Amino acid sequence: MVRVTEIRVSALLCWVAGAMVAMAFGTCPVQAQGFDASIVGTVKDASGAVLTAAAITVKHTETGLTRNVLTDPLGNYSVSSLPVGEYEITAMKEGFKVEVHRGIHLVVAQEAVVNLTLQVGNVEQRVNVTEEAPLVNTTLSSTSGLINEQQVKDLPLNGRSFDQLITLNVGTSNNSANTLNNSSWNGFSVAGKRPETNRFLLNGVDWIGGNATAQYITPYGVSGQLLGVEAVREFNLVANTYGAEYGKRAGGTVNVVTSSGTNQLHGDVFEYLRNSDVDARNFFDATIGTPPFKRNQFGGVLGGPIKKDKLFCSGTMKGFGSDWRAAASRLCRAPMLAKV
Repeated sequence: MVRVTEIRVSALLCWVAGAMVAMAFGTCPVQAQGFDASIVGTVKDASGAVLTAAAITVKHTETGLTRNVLTDPLGNYSVSSLPVGEYEITAMKEGFKVEVHRGIHLVVAQEAVVNLTLQVGNVEQRVNVTEEAPLVNTTLSSTSGLINEQQVKDLPLNGRSFDQLITLNVGTSNNSANTLNNSSWNGFSVAGKRPETNRFLLNGVDWIGGNATAQYITPYGVSGQLLGVEAVREFNLVANTYGAEYGKRAGGTVNVVTSSGTNQLHGDVFEYLRNSDVDARNFFDATIGTPPFKRNQFGGVLGGPIKKDKLFCSGTMKGFGSDWRAAASRLCRAPMLAKV
């Protein structure tokens, strides 16, 4: 036991060193196709008249990100390119009480409608409202299915690959058994379409994984798995009737957002072990015994602020293999998925 513990600490130190390098040389994320969220709405007074030039402040409570806009002559406002997470909206105008809306949770590619009604009073008075933004997009015609952060992190998965959750959506089936390569990657049919017509976006960028042959089949790594759930915050499957921003493919679009750093330091280490010692014997194993099997999945997650309210980083590393010692050695030399 002592020796095992020492090796795990060594692997963790390698991971921490990789995280520091990623934070030092990382780049800021570039907003791309349809993975960020937005908030739109109208500001009115108690009589229903629209309020022009009302000051709207949208704050991402996890990171302190703040955006400021003014309502237009029709009382409308729009704030786009927002990261997913919890938000607070503050509305101010001379002659009216300040109104603060909390508890607004934005998910990937959502356009939330949050209308505000200001009460007559002075700016020293404050009205606090706690509500949830509706998940139904009333401004878009696309149909989609969100797999939220709790589902991604808590549902049990053999292999810890997030794509196994895609079939939670209506009209989606796993047809991996029909592939010609012994089902080494997961294939999905969305609304009856062929799996090669699907598109995967990772933080808004086209993601083909290890498939560089222009076949555009489901991306996968050397283990046959996609990105582990530890690195995924949530994802959205856009099935059909989507806008031009999701073009390029006739099938569904799997829109993935990775985990990000926040103002709170957070981290985790994990190991999942499967071996033949706990496997049941099937009918054909009656004479030869249970076939040997061993698989280790282990790694770590670390995220937090580099400069509070300004710069954040989150990194994930995972080892996979039958010999966890060899896998740990490769893990220390492997690149880390980092987001700055």
